Amino acid sequence: MSTEPIRYFNRASGELETEAVYGEGFLRWTYENPLGKLSLEAMVKRAGFSRWYGWRMDKPTSASKVLPFIEQYGLNPAEFADSPESFDSFNEFFYRKLNESARPVAAKDDVVVFPADGRHFGFPNIGAMDSFYVKGQRFDLSSFLQDPKLTERYTGGTLLFSRLCPVDYHRFHFPIGGIPDNLRLIPGALYSVNPLALRQRLAYLWENKRAITAIQSRQFGQVLMCPVGATCVGSIKPTYKSNAPMKKGDEMGYFAFGGSSTILLFEPNTVTLSEDLVEWTSKGTELYAKMGEECARALI
Repeated sequence: MSTEPIRYFNRASGELETEAVYGEGFLRWTYENPLGKLSLEAMVKRAGFSRWYGWRMDKPTSASKVLPFIEQYGLNPAEFADSPESFDSFNEFFYRKLNESARPVAAKDDVVVFPADGRHFGFPNIGAMDSFYVKGQRFDLSSFLQDPKLTERYTGGTLLFSRLCPVDYHRFHFPIGGIPDNLRLIPGALYSVNPLALRQRLAYLWENKRAITAIQSRQFGQVLMCPVGATCVGSIKPTYKSNAPMKKGDEMGYFAFGGSSTILLFEPNTVTLSEDLVEWTSKGTELYAKMGEECARALI
């Protein structure tokens, strides 16, 4: 069994840091141990397992986990819109809201912002990607989108992958201003999106339950925002109003308990990714940054 840690570069601190993985022992056993892999296919990937875990995290008794979790992972309660003692369950704490001032949104019209807190990879050209966690693993755009016309439209485009850990703020936001259409849900399994899993099989990203929303904008053309479910995250909850103008940074939705991810897709020749994002991605290292920070600019 591998003991290789998960390392990422923190944009704010300017340092390489090691991720404290929630439930690391269970993850490693499930995805790296032959017996664990049997349980993965028989039980863990299935919606029933995540519903059962979600039910546990909705119970009032789960609220006792909130304060120890905050202390263990060094969260800042001053950012929370509500006090830690006010949550009636761990799940309610998990998809908590933040104070408006906690996540400033880069204001310039030509700037795209990260849609969520997390660890990010950015690929300027999907077709030229030569790695994704592990050399030789390529992103299958056609399988992910399940739509031949969309696949043709975004082939050669730009991809931003944002991975949210259980310790992260779990609401996701509009990366640009524009008019979103209805969320299209694609059913699927619920594998983990942690690197411990994706190093084994990147296809979990297009085998998992996911949703696609097209955002129409003057500055960036059509942008696809795609939240992806994962183990213990059977719920992708949209909170936006479709076919109505939304501002950059407006809330789009949230995930219930667990780790999860979002994928942003841009049409070819519409944006250029931030230099540090491209640099660390080329090294196979995620960049940690928060929602509202710049991740790309419009090509002029």
